Amino acid sequence: MLRFLFKEDNQRRSNKIMEKLTSEKQFTEMISDSIPVIAVFKADWCVDCRFIDPFMPEVIAKYEGKVRFIEIDSEQFPDLVDQNNVLGIPSFIAFHENKELIRFVNKLRKTQEEIETFVDRAIEVASALEKS
Repeated sequence: MLRFLFKEDNQRRSNKIMEKLTSEKQFTEMISDSIPVIAVFKADWCVDCRFIDPFMPEVIAKYEGKVRFIEIDSEQFPDLVDQNNVLGIPSFIAFHENKELIRFVNKLRKTQEEIETFVDRAIEVASALEKS
């Protein structure tokens, strides 16, 4: 019985999904937010982008209220890809109050642990900037 409840609780907690970008105006509004925004540049055809899909709801749930996540389809928003110098996907870029904080980009497949470490670092950088 306890195993069932625990599994059900995990499923409820991990039903979070990334908000999908619908316009460049929305992007501009979101990155001006007072909490960090993690922009995740992806594409449907990208195998490494699909690799992160199963665990991203858990990551999003873990940071609820601390950061916002937005999924940007690199095929749909090529101008944002160019403006943000995104050369590979998936790319993670943290923004806070219209400024880029840090980015997580490499040619390797990203793990949940690596993404969480990146998000923790983005929160630290945003916090340090607010104190200065």
